[in-house]
Amino acid sequence: MEDKFIQGKSLIEWKRDYPLLNEIISTNEVFWFNPKNQRYNKAVRNISISEDNVKDAEERLIRFAPYIAKAFPETSKSKGIIESPIVEIPKMKGKVKKIFNRNIKGKLLIKCDNDLPIAGSIKARGGIYEVLKHAEDLAIKNGMLSLEDDYSIIDSEKFRNFFSKYSIAVGSTGNLGLSIGIISAKLGFNVTVHMSADAKEWKKNLLKSKGVNVVEHNSDYTKAVEEGRKEAASDPNSYFVDDENSLNLFLGYAVAAYRLKEQLDKMDIIVDDEHPLFVYLPCGVGGGPGGVTFGLKLVYGDNVHCFFAEPTHSPCMLIGMMTGLHDKVSVGDFGIDNITEADGLAVGRPSGFVGKTLENLLSGIYTVEDNELYRLLSLLIDTEDISLEPSALAGAYGPIKLFDEGYRYIENNNLKDKMENATHIIWSTGGSLVPKDIMKEYYKKGLSLL
Repeated sequence: MEDKFIQGKSLIEWKRDYPLLNEIISTNEVFWFNPKNQRYNKAVRNISISEDNVKDAEERLIRFAPYIAKAFPETSKSKGIIESPIVEIPKMKGKVKKIFNRNIKGKLLIKCDNDLPIAGSIKARGGIYEVLKHAEDLAIKNGMLSLEDDYSIIDSEKFRNFFSKYSIAVGSTGNLGLSIGIISAKLGFNVTVHMSADAKEWKKNLLKSKGVNVVEHNSDYTKAVEEGRKEAASDPNSYFVDDENSLNLFLGYAVAAYRLKEQLDKMDIIVDDEHPLFVYLPCGVGGGPGGVTFGLKLVYGDNVHCFFAEPTHSPCMLIGMMTGLHDKVSVGDFGIDNITEADGLAVGRPSGFVGKTLENLLSGIYTVEDNELYRLLSLLIDTEDISLEPSALAGAYGPIKLFDEGYRYIENNNLKDKMENATHIIWSTGGSLVPKDIMKEYYKKGLSLL
């Protein structure tokens, strides 16, 4: 393995140039601080996506709200706006101090995207947005819809018959497939979800129950995406949702930042130079956390510090960003097996689009062992009665890592005297659709590890 060549350099040379690779390859937990992280005003000069793009996405979601409220009655209370609550979790903070011996300074909150209606995960943001944009484009192009219409008219046989002439395909480890499958089937599209081997059985079954065509693969996420892309390319009426390279997915996620600002304002939580905000986001291929991070940077600039969280066995974004190779390299190239209980994060190759977009905006990336996810899962149920799937707990490990290995970041950014005023947000990415018996098994496993 040592004499193996990766993108023109031997493994020995890669390890020499990036000593942290020794720990990463050994699947030990690490905390990487992004050396390319720049001041916001300088960083955004190199990015072609603008605030106008995100505002356009936000307006589209508002146009679709009457349709969402009608087609999905569970969203009627929010008038068709798909949003999740944010809550402070002081009991969890106290338990973390006791069990992990880490004193988290400042407020600890959780952004409950596990409670997002329709798809029960963060993918309800980007995935649903992309399908709605495609549906709008088709309907307007064919003279069936105008921007001035009440979009609730889309929930009709006329529109379902129209959309049934078109197909949508996606490759997924689970949650993106759920969001794309559920919304596409509801609109009337023929939808196929290519699922990787690590996708949970209950997610496949739920999709099938919604009338979605599920194609199961014995390989990983990258292969499932490849097959979905190939299938869509052979049919001119088929649209492929490309999790690795989609601007539309990214923009759908980015809208979350504006919604979050409204929520924090209502809670009287200040974010400014003296009151820093730290956000911890589980990362698979990178679209969800990437879009949210970009949106947060638009809103808060240098006052927000975003960290991605990856399993020790699937650190694809970490390797891609650290080496600068992005999607030209996979964890397998470095002998890492990409096997993790955190199915939504079981990705071997990162999105090059996301990695390059955030190259100067992301604060850092840390990795977490699967067992820690289960421990945190049980603790969160016991302290706050919040149930998440294992992958969604990757963010919960962030404050623990920051107040352990992250002091260098705190000191280098002159944050030491501001930490008592800080706000920490764990971005919970999914869990509300997990069957109760499976959640009970997760909980038992976590208890056995505590």
